[in-house]
Amino acid sequence: MKTQNSNKAWNEIKTNDSWAIFKIMGEFVNGYEKLSQIGPCVSIFGSARTKPDMKYYKLAEKVAKKIVDHGYGVITGGGPGIMEAGNKGAHLAGGTSVGLNIDLPFEQHDNPYIDNDKSLDFDYFFVRKVMFVKYSQGFVVMPGGFGTLDELFEAITLIQTHKIDKFPIILVGTEFWSGLVDWIKKTLLDSFQNISEGDIDLVQVVDTEDEVIEILDQFYGEYNLSPNF
Repeated sequence: MKTQNSNKAWNEIKTNDSWAIFKIMGEFVNGYEKLSQIGPCVSIFGSARTKPDMKYYKLAEKVAKKIVDHGYGVITGGGPGIMEAGNKGAHLAGGTSVGLNIDLPFEQHDNPYIDNDKSLDFDYFFVRKVMFVKYSQGFVVMPGGFGTLDELFEAITLIQTHKIDKFPIILVGTEFWSGLVDWIKKTLLDSFQNISEGDIDLVQVVDTEDEVIEILDQFYGEYNLSPNF
């Protein structure tokens, strides 16, 4: 009896999985159609828990404004904290402000600084991550948690393995990122040789909005603006 019930449950799961494919396809199609029209943008990542009176919220806002002033739009995860700061800076500067929202049981809610026609909702993290990677001309990574680290290492891995074109990955906040960068150099590279020496050069650590835009402008003085795959 237990085996019969187990098989029935397994078959129901397989049927539900088959129908879920259409929902996943719909999210990809909607994302591709909308984001292909927005033009060159830079993504800003960071903690949803960062409050408006905190220095990295204010810095993210300045970074976003500088990005817009230099001809790019801004993409964020659409939620509060650093994401809100990024959209706010872009909105107040009169630039493109995109939000890729995800349905979560806590933390996430749309911020009010996303352009009305550039707010996309996702149920699947992996679809949302594809949109970031495909249409971002650079990643600006502010202090954040597991989600921020997830986006960071996904981008590094895809560039390292030549699955996508190279683009700037800029870590903002030496006090926050220096420990991680030191660990990558000393442990991953020097002690265990689990990465190549050039891999560490895929990321740069800065502290100001001027340094962020200098890296972006220098990179795209040499490379063309285009989707990454």
